[in-house]
This record gives sequence, C-alpha cells and structure tokens, in this order.
Amino acid sequence: MTNPISIVVLISGGGTNLQALIDKVSAVESPLPITIEAVISNRPDVYGLERAKQAGIAHHTLNHKAYDSREAFDEALMSLIDGYAPQLVVLAGFMRILTPAFTEHYLGRMLNIHPSLLPKYQGLHTHQRALESGDDVHGVTVHFVTAELDGGPNVIQAQVPVFANDTPETLAQRVQQQEHIIYPMAVDWFARKRLTMRDNRSFLDGEPLPNTGVVIDTLP
Repeated sequence: MTNPISIVVLISGGGTNLQALIDKVSAVESPLPITIEAVISNRPDVYGLERAKQAGIAHHTLNHKAYDSREAFDEALMSLIDGYAPQLVVLAGFMRILTPAFTEHYLGRMLNIHPSLLPKYQGLHTHQRALESGDDVHGVTVHFVTAELDGGPNVIQAQVPVFANDTPETLAQRVQQQEHIIYPMAVDWFARKRLTMRDNRSFLDGEPLPNTGVVIDTLP
C-alpha cells in the first residue's frame, strides 16, 4: 500500500477539480493516496473554499489585491504553502501568473491543469479560440509547472470532439468532464512515484513521455 503524500491545492474559483480530488480520496475502489493539507484561494468568498470547509480541510484566502507586487504576493504564498510542507502543489483553476522564483521553488513538484491541448492556446479563452480556429478536436492538459506560462512538460491530455453547434459554454462542459478524470490520474501517478520531471521532461515509470504526454482519446 502506498503511503499518502501531502498536497496543497491552490484555487481561484468554484473548485470543481478540487472536488474531484476530494471525491477520489474517499473512493471505495482505488482511493487516491494523498492527504489534502490545505486549500488556498487568491480570491475571497469563492465556492472552492466552501468545498474545503465541507470536507474538513484547512482553507485560507490570500488576496493578491492586498500586495503591491506580484513578487510580494508570491513570497507570502510560498510562506503559507511551506508551512504545510507539501510534497506536491496542485493548481486547480488558480488564475495567477507565477513569478520565476515561485515556479523554481516548486519545480518538479507542482502540477497545473489547462483547458486546451497544449501547446495550443496557452493563456485564456481557450474554448472560444478553438471554435474560432475551426478545430474539430479540443481538450485539456495536465502539465508540470515551469516559468513559462502553460509551458511546462505535459503529463496527460484528454481529447474531446468539437461539434458544429458548439458554443464556448458547451465545449467547456465537455472538457471539464475530462478534467475531473485526468487530474486525479496525474496526481495518483505522482503520489505513487510513477511520475517525475527531470531535464524539463515528464517521465512515467522511468520512461520519457512524448511532448503531448499520455493522450486519452474520447473522440467518437
């Protein structure tokens, strides 16, 4: 049996991916071998904090607007995170551009989930951009975090079809369903010491992953 690793989850909103992790921890079959030590939001009064409260998880608001620079906020955030000594930091809809000092501090032990098939559509408004480009395939990526925005080595992607009548909202719903599947998978691999990062590449079971990471195909 794998000893649980400690994680801290960073959020900025509703926390649906946080909930997916919470649910997998308590699953009857193949529970996720993690302990969520704390949830931290940079925005007050978001529903993700209520999810943490309901699950009995320590939760904090660190409002970025209270800091006069990105560096000052990141230093305070690092201090708060490190007080829990996590083995992994999980960004679950954390809408902040992180400083190089922050990403370097957690290099190889911080994951992010991004709603596109990276390296396509780094940044915001990914569903709208996929529709405007006429893509017939869209999706979501879990990747290690580096100083490059949405640019760290990929771990796993899930592809979803784009339909002719899709809107950004319908496409987002289809992508989010896959987020809740692949993020716990990636965290599970890390917790079981199957997933590592070195030399700016992701490795699974000691083998380097392709640039896409593992690809989960949900296309019809």
